[in-house]
Amino acid sequence: MQEAVLNEDATNRGTKRKAEDSNLASQAPKRIKALDQDVVNKIAAGEIIVAPVHALKEMIENAVDAGSTSLEIVVKDGGLKLLQITDNGHGINKDDLPILCERFTTSKLKTFEDLTSIGTYGFRGEALASISHIAHLTITTKTADSSCAWRAHYADGRLTPAKPGQSAEPKPTAGRGGTQITVEDLFYNMASRRKAFRSPSEEYAKILEVVGRYAVHCIGVAFSCKKHGESAMGISTPSNASTVDSIRQIHGSAVANELIDFQVSDEKWGFKASGWTSSANYNVKKTTLLLFINHRSVESSAIKKAIEQSYSAYLPKGGHPFIYLSLDIDPQRVDVNVHPTKREVNFLNEEEIIESICTEISTKLSQVDTSRTFTTQSLLPSAKTPVPILSKIRSETPKSAQKNPPATPAKPWEYQLVRTDPQLRKITSMLPPSTNEASTSAPLSNTYLTSPREPTEYNYKTIKHLRASVRDSMHAGLTAVFASHTYVGLVDSNRRIVAIQGGVKLYLVDYGMVSNEYFYQLGLTDFGNFGAIRFETPLNLISLISIGVKHEKALENPEDEGVPWDTVPDMVATQLIASREMLLQYFSFEVSPEGELVTLPLLMKGYTPSLAKLPRFLMRLGPCVNWVDEEGCFHTFLRELASFYTPEQLPTGVLMGDDNQMGEADGTDEAEASLEARREDMSRVLEHVLFPAFRARLVATKGLLKGVVEVANLKGLYRVFERC
Repeated sequence: MQEAVLNEDATNRGTKRKAEDSNLASQAPKRIKALDQDVVNKIAAGEIIVAPVHALKEMIENAVDAGSTSLEIVVKDGGLKLLQITDNGHGINKDDLPILCERFTTSKLKTFEDLTSIGTYGFRGEALASISHIAHLTITTKTADSSCAWRAHYADGRLTPAKPGQSAEPKPTAGRGGTQITVEDLFYNMASRRKAFRSPSEEYAKILEVVGRYAVHCIGVAFSCKKHGESAMGISTPSNASTVDSIRQIHGSAVANELIDFQVSDEKWGFKASGWTSSANYNVKKTTLLLFINHRSVESSAIKKAIEQSYSAYLPKGGHPFIYLSLDIDPQRVDVNVHPTKREVNFLNEEEIIESICTEISTKLSQVDTSRTFTTQSLLPSAKTPVPILSKIRSETPKSAQKNPPATPAKPWEYQLVRTDPQLRKITSMLPPSTNEASTSAPLSNTYLTSPREPTEYNYKTIKHLRASVRDSMHAGLTAVFASHTYVGLVDSNRRIVAIQGGVKLYLVDYGMVSNEYFYQLGLTDFGNFGAIRFETPLNLISLISIGVKHEKALENPEDEGVPWDTVPDMVATQLIASREMLLQYFSFEVSPEGELVTLPLLMKGYTPSLAKLPRFLMRLGPCVNWVDEEGCFHTFLRELASFYTPEQLPTGVLMGDDNQMGEADGTDEAEASLEARREDMSRVLEHVLFPAFRARLVATKGLLKGVVEVANLKGLYRVFERC
């Protein structure tokens, strides 16, 4: 009969029943009972000691509170099998050992009010008690006035004999000054908790992280941590190491070389903060924040997010900083007793304190990284460097010279000699000097600010494909001409034509077309690593685009019929503001959220594009850039940027209307002088900046063939003069 009742209960368990069917109304309510003290202690231990790393953290803090200057940590199986910490602190009195592992026994406070001025790591007296309930705990300690060390074993918060049948009282033993705490078989009586740990190596990594945190913060304390049975140290820092030395030892030289010191305090909010943070030249995929509040290692998502937000203006997208922050707050403003593992704390005026810290960090970053410099590389690294082609010249030699080459080099024909030397005196030096004071050989006095920042490599498939397209369209012969050419001079600034000599030939070159292609290739090569032209006063985007629209409307192009010109400035400005993060990261093109132009890309030193072309350039960024497709966006934006950098066409003379032909001679003279100065500056830039750059880095494509015309050949000239 009893079995039938049990089976019926098992069948109905877990099913929905009506109250009248379950007879619950007739049952008396269950009585509330106090839990057994052993159960209470194990529940508390499970909350305080969640993993081996939490047990170690509590023991490190106790050791530092004891005035230790050296901590040695030994770990086995991630701390589950063995976790041992040895310090050289003041030790524990023998008379205190019997109550050492009882809950709420501590030497750091006596009344609840003491929490408002607590200055130590520990205060509750629960750490060792919790460990003793879930592990086998052994403590060996020696004070300065003790003649020997004392060893005690603990289980469930009480002294226990080392072996059955022996006394539980502490035993005298040999030992050095300080305390050694040995924790064995952690969570031996909590099988489910022990099975939850993935691997010993993962727990060991967490232990190294915590030890590294305290090694950085605790100045004057030596830390060492290793696996049991191994001689190699996972972490080892000397007691005389500075904060930067400890960071270098634990986190590497890459971050230690880029650290910036900062300090900030405010008596109004009752805090003082100091620390080290990485400069904009260092970034990693994940933020590293070593946060100590009143010398206690804690976590704060609010502080972390605020600092990351401060760095967003300095680091590339996806980059994160390294920060060590020690925050001292008036103890009366801090509540440390809000988390079982003391991982979190609450403090007053949190938003104001965080804002002060982030402001100081931003100030330090702006002082260090006012600008950046990037190393350059040859255009399209996988392309081979063009070499001048000599086979064609050799094929034009007489056949008699080709049959049996003599042992000594034959004297070359005169029409094969290249009669130029860029180091010799030029014919232009024999002309009378210009009346304009501007020098045609001295560069403009521009100021460039640089910083030793390494370039960022963007291995995007789209960029690689665009570079490959340039390589595929390369014309070897024309590239060789530009790689070995000699600049002759400016022919026509209106039609943008210069003369160059390549080998024994003279060419007329459309430098506008060549410049456009060069700056496009430069944009591909230095993608994401441009310098920046910063305006002293940011320019209003809509105003600039409106000027470009006005100029475009005046041209009355039939293809633009029906274009809603009135809405163009707002549409283009909205698009640029929406894409400002991408533009800043890849092109150093900075637009403020308020719609102001802050910086433009700087493609090369010694040359600044004509700002008269800026309104039209900004206007074309709206309709002429493909903002949908990634490759199309990069290609079209770089083409528009190259067009903006292409030297402007200069008029042949000053254009005057009929009503300006009389009474404005002075204005005409000033305009003519200004135009002449622009021509001289253009001549200087072409000779000393652009064409030397073409010689070094240009990959001449087949499309440039229509912009290069051969006008003279030394061999042909010899034939002409031979007839004379």
